[in-house]
Formats: sequence, C-alpha cells, structure tokens
Amino acid sequence: RFQPDVLIQLPGDKQVVVDAKVSLTAYQTLTGAQDEGSRALALKQHVQSLRNHLKGLSLKDYQRLEGLQSLDFVLLFVPIEAAFAAALQADPELFQEAYGRHIVIVSPTTLLATLRVIDSLWRQERQSQNAREIAERAGALYDKFAAFIQDLDEIGSRLQQLDKAYLGARNKLTDGRGNLVGRAEQLKLLGARASKRLPADWLERAGAETPLPGEIEE
Repeated sequence: RFQPDVLIQLPGDKQVVVDAKVSLTAYQTLTGAQDEGSRALALKQHVQSLRNHLKGLSLKDYQRLEGLQSLDFVLLFVPIEAAFAAALQADPELFQEAYGRHIVIVSPTTLLATLRVIDSLWRQERQSQNAREIAERAGALYDKFAAFIQDLDEIGSRLQQLDKAYLGARNKLTDGRGNLVGRAEQLKLLGARASKRLPADWLERAGAETPLPGEIEE
C-alpha cells in the first residue's frame, strides 16, 4: 500500500507527489563522528542511504498509481539542508541520477523555488493545451461552416433547377397555339360539366377566353 507524504494540487486535477521518508541515521552518525576516518565512512553511508531511497522511491512509481493524476516525477524532500548539501557535495552525480529516475531532490531552501517553477511551467503547459484545443475547435467549426455553405450553394442550385423546370412545365401548359390550358378551357366553354374553373391569370397567359360569370356551368 503506497501513501504519499504530501500531495500538492495543481490546476487541471494534477498533483505533485512529495516524499519525505528519507533516512538521516547515517547523517546523524556523520555529525557525531570524532575523527576523519569515521566521518568519511559515515558520509559514504549517508550517500548510499540516499541512493537506496531513490531506488526504492522510483519502484513505487507514484505517477502510475490509480486515482492519482501526478506529474511524471516525484519530489524527494531532505528536511535538513546540511544533509542535502553534504550528499551532493560528496557525490555530484546523485542529483542527475535521481532525475533519471524521475525524482527531484529538494531541501527546505529549494522546495518553494522548485514548486514555483513547477507551477509556472504547468500554467504554461495548460495555456498551450488550451491554445491547441481552441485551434482544433476553431478549425472544426470552420470546416463545419464551410461544409454548411457548400450545402446552401447546392440547395440554391437545386432550387434554381427546380424553378427552371417549373417555368418550363408551366410554359408548356400556357404557351403556343393549342396549349393545354386553352384546350381545357375550350372544353369548358363547349359544355364540359366541371365544378371548378382555371385561375384567371393562367387563362390570360394561355390566351384563352375567360367566360363571364353567367356563362359558368352550375
């Protein structure tokens, strides 16, 4: 069961994991050493203790744990500044080794500065993500709008074709000698029994004679 010591919340439901379980037993021995040989041995044990903690912390892989939305690195907090400095002075590669394991070693004086850098970089990343999302959504909206205009043009073209076909069909009914409207009206005048009459404007276009009201068959 893994339980981080501290979770620092970031915008976007992200967290920074801080581990503070590092053992300083060897460092306490170092501070109490009476001779140079004892000091050298304790310092070596202190560095090795820190390195072992790095290995164990990397195996926990906090950023992969279910329920956490952690960044891809963990902060290892060394609570005593002198212990932090002594380890890095004895082994300058220790910090780079930790970074290779996705761990950043911090001390009381560097923790706040590190968090500020993380906050600044994370905000920039969030802004970049927002900008990319805005660009993608704007592009999708533009594509939809362009497709909509194409559809409108297609509808307009179809309407023009339909209007042209309508005019052609109407002209066939009313144009020319012996057109259908004129012939139909002649049948009405000759006594065809009908309950309705053709519209006057159609009769006019067809050049047919419009019967007087009294001439309309009941």
